[in-house]
Amino acid sequence: MPEFMTRGVALIIPVLNEGETIAAVVRAVPRDVVDEVIVVDGGSADDTVARAKNAGARVIVEQRSGYGAACLAGVRVTHRRVVVFIDGDGSDDPAEIPRLLRPILAGEADFVMGSRSRGAREKGSMGFHQLIAGTIAGLILRALYGVRYTDMCPLRAIRRDALEHLDMREKTYGWNLEMQMRAARAGLRILELPVRHRNRAGGASKVAGSLSGSLKASWQIAAALVRIAGNMR
Repeated sequence: MPEFMTRGVALIIPVLNEGETIAAVVRAVPRDVVDEVIVVDGGSADDTVARAKNAGARVIVEQRSGYGAACLAGVRVTHRRVVVFIDGDGSDDPAEIPRLLRPILAGEADFVMGSRSRGAREKGSMGFHQLIAGTIAGLILRALYGVRYTDMCPLRAIRRDALEHLDMREKTYGWNLEMQMRAARAGLRILELPVRHRNRAGGASKVAGSLSGSLKASWQIAAALVRIAGNMR
């Protein structure tokens, strides 16, 4: 990729108790295309912050709880022209980042997101309920906005100016869905690419790791869909 295409890219990694995985994720980031790695910690009780710093990331601590709150905090502290998001558990492969960036940096897309359901997945990396949720959300969004999504994958890239115009508000796990809904409504040039998905490298998932976590995240996502669709009509 030409040098001029690599300037102005920030990667935001929201984390909570990812001490077992965060260092490896940060070190795997392709720094020839990512200029700044920002780890946003939501109040970890383990050594996530220290490990992220030692791996070379810029770390900020977000006092407000919630996945979306962490993502918003990361956006606020950077002025790079393209923002990439990835989870810190090692399930998404940082090596996929250049593929997501290329259409944006070439001026061909405004918002590019990965699709785990269309890509190669390690056995057990996604639960059946996650695949079904992505399919159902995709059908609803296609009916509402005419845009086809197959997933709510956290691995995604977007032009910063486009993101600012979306006026993102969700503080919970509804953040990813909100971005997809607002991007479709705003008429952004959207591209979904199949990406590799792995089992998390360590620790327990906040969403799929327990029934209560799955139910909480599902409720937050469903509530966000209803709330945002109502507000955007």
